[in-house]
Amino acid sequence: MISRVADTMYWMNRYIERAENYARFMDVNFNLSLELPPEVSEQWKPLVDATGDWALYESLYGDAEKSKVIYFLGFDIENQNSIYNSIVKARENARAIRPEITKELWEQINFLYYLVKEGLTKKLWKKNDPRKFFLKIRKGCQLFYGIMDTTISRNDGWHFGRIGQLIERADKTSRVLDVKYHILLPTQESIGSPLDLIQWTALLKSVSAYDMYRKKNGKLTPIGISGFLILDREFPRSMMQCLTRAEQSLYKITGSDDGFSNEAEKKLKILKSKLNYADINEIFQTGLHEYLDTFQKELNQVSTAFYNSFFCSESIINQNQNTQQ
Repeated sequence: MISRVADTMYWMNRYIERAENYARFMDVNFNLSLELPPEVSEQWKPLVDATGDWALYESLYGDAEKSKVIYFLGFDIENQNSIYNSIVKARENARAIRPEITKELWEQINFLYYLVKEGLTKKLWKKNDPRKFFLKIRKGCQLFYGIMDTTISRNDGWHFGRIGQLIERADKTSRVLDVKYHILLPTQESIGSPLDLIQWTALLKSVSAYDMYRKKNGKLTPIGISGFLILDREFPRSMMQCLTRAEQSLYKITGSDDGFSNEAEKKLKILKSKLNYADINEIFQTGLHEYLDTFQKELNQVSTAFYNSFFCSESIINQNQNTQQ
């Protein structure tokens, strides 16, 4: 497969996954703000922290306010990671490889594109309850993946797209977990309080994990929820499951059965192995924030390795020359 097509499929899916996660975070946080006790102020800064864009937000708007945060994460053209920009970029990538995707998939991306354009025009962030809009974004992105799974052949392009989706999903799961533990819980006395349980419940709902967690573990505990989102081998949004499926797709692309034949396989396998042998009790003893921070840095290294191994023309030429020698 041409590296340009592989790169485009990879990023098209990453942008769609990013848009869905942002819509998911804001919808759940809005619900959480309605459930908080009267004496507890709404928490909107952690939402921006979860995306890694607090420095940009602060330079543009200062203090975190609900309407400003919703605008920044949903519609702000200055924010390259906003839902609006993510959908626009996904559509630009889809246009670049229009012959490689199906008519149904192209129509769904266009639906999402005009949906966010309408939201920007109507200034939905100023409405009292924008949750219907976020729900449409979530369902639209989920429908995109459903159409992709049922209309695209399981070729290299499909696997590159799935890898992009899964790497983005693993990153966002780690970020929302990190923010809850490190920012929303300012004191030891808050652990186990009603507010603490409300926040952990909101976290599970933000990644659609509440029902599956309760079914498997029952009681809500910080260590149980963290272990479920990091190490569970069956839940599709856990960090472990995301990397496992990404590795499966990577092996389909390269034809490998085990080991590694390039830097991307090496980096991904090392990171997945660390999760495979991790123990949630040891993670809590050494520090959950530190563990998640390291995971995010190493996941960024995996993403860079993908670019160098498959998308960078110079790297591909060098690999071919080394193979021929």
